Amino acid sequence: MKNLQKLFPLKGKVQHYAWGGYRFIPDLIGEKNTDNKPFAEYWMGAHEQVPSEISFEGKNYPLSQWIAEDAEHILGAPVAKQFGRLPFLFKVLDVKDMLSIQVHPTREEAIKGFAREQAAGIPISDPSRNYKDDNHKPEVMVALSDFWLLHGFRRKEEIRKELERQPSWHALLPILEKEGIRGLYETVMNQPQEETDRYLAPLAVEVLPLYRQNLLSKGDPAFWAARAIEQYSNGQPEKLDKGIFSIYFFNLVHLKPGQAIFQGAGIPHAYLEGQNMELMANSDNVLRGGLTPKHIDVPELIKHTSFEEVVPKIMEPKPDASGEILYPCPVPDFAIRRVVLGKGMSQVHHAGSAEVVFVFDGSLTAQAGEKDLLNASRGQAFFVSAGTDYRISSGEAADCFIASAGTLG
Repeated sequence: MKNLQKLFPLKGKVQHYAWGGYRFIPDLIGEKNTDNKPFAEYWMGAHEQVPSEISFEGKNYPLSQWIAEDAEHILGAPVAKQFGRLPFLFKVLDVKDMLSIQVHPTREEAIKGFAREQAAGIPISDPSRNYKDDNHKPEVMVALSDFWLLHGFRRKEEIRKELERQPSWHALLPILEKEGIRGLYETVMNQPQEETDRYLAPLAVEVLPLYRQNLLSKGDPAFWAARAIEQYSNGQPEKLDKGIFSIYFFNLVHLKPGQAIFQGAGIPHAYLEGQNMELMANSDNVLRGGLTPKHIDVPELIKHTSFEEVVPKIMEPKPDASGEILYPCPVPDFAIRRVVLGKGMSQVHHAGSAEVVFVFDGSLTAQAGEKDLLNASRGQAFFVSAGTDYRISSGEAADCFIASAGTLG
């Protein structure tokens, strides 16, 4: 029976991180938030610690276990051979409070770092651990609302202007000129807390009153600097988070709904506010660079950070001839596309590898063959086995995202 069925209802798992919102995800997935918990992320995938559940003949099974029993058939032979598991993790995020600045290692460095920490006997659960697994973690996000984030270093001239604008930062100008962006970043990340406070306290005194009077726009780094001071220092100009420098050193990006951005290894970034669909390699390797009370390993962070000037490459939601919106990503682990169906429309799809389909709005019917049929409405997902030809149809209308493996190398 298992080999005959190709479409399966999929139930994701909620992550209640403190930075999450309280209404967006519960309203989306139809789950009451009676305990008023933050609903930060909704995971759809086969992560070993938090696997989604697949429904078959009235019973639920962890997706990771389901795939392990017949990986070649479920994932497709090429994906099973290259990855041995579902290579991606699909998420809905609701970012109410600012997230930590992050950098992700390459796969090669993740393998070495994981092996090194395993050999040292550091428990996976140890908060000082940098590598939770041996995989890289590139990711793409598609904005579901106005979304604000930090992404890569700005041009050197722009960083220089920020240093010139803040009198207390003038002492950093010679470092930027002599040692470049890397030298500047190493300096502020390695300096003692007392020196950080000397640089940032005058900024806090300037921006906090403006923020509290709603006189700053979200397009101004000062808005996010003030919010970071409120969030991480209780609004006090002391023990200030070093990540505040990065708010001025990194590109501040505003994505409109439907726009997307890819973030590969080495690109420093941080989510600031909004809701998105996020698709990433199945990994939990994060090197943090501030805006967090969590562990920061500065030497390891510097080692894996790209200090190149970055012009953010925003992907626009441009439908192809079939009406699909494609968001190209330069990795084999994942691919994402969006399908919007009008009233009474249908499309035929071929799942070259295993797919997860998430219905963001409306409802649809999916069918593979005569008897393999299911209905999915807003906030619901289903899993498609590799090699499946299936049709999705809408009654009134449907808006869905489809995640799969990317182009294999």
